[in-house]
Amino acid sequence: MSTETTPDPVDVHVGARLRLRRKLMEISQSDLADALGLTFQQIQKYERGSNRISASKLYAAAQRLQVSVEWFFEGLDMAPQDPALAEKEAALNQRFQSLMSTPEGVEIAEAFPTIRRGETRRHLAALVRTLSREE
Repeated sequence: MSTETTPDPVDVHVGARLRLRRKLMEISQSDLADALGLTFQQIQKYERGSNRISASKLYAAAQRLQVSVEWFFEGLDMAPQDPALAEKEAALNQRFQSLMSTPEGVEIAEAFPTIRRGETRRHLAALVRTLSREE
């Protein structure tokens, strides 16, 4: 009988930040794994939050990805106290992580803020909402 446990939200957050920075630096999971003395499967588990990153590996990852260790935890200390708001934030964070786990999502996230006209951004958001409903 298998008993699956839900990953700790901190591990999920740190893993998502690891994935985000790795993708921004255009480093493959295999290359990061080699730099840390791991397998790419272990990097996948870290990025999903299903395995915790040890302090030494987190430090090594920070060095390789050229960020501080604290960078991986940014955004955690501002968790809302209201349970309903926390649930909404968790759902939004999950959608953001899903977006940032695809090459197209990273491309969209990089390009969207460069669109200066608010009206154009609103039209683009409406188009994406419409297309998502059609899927």
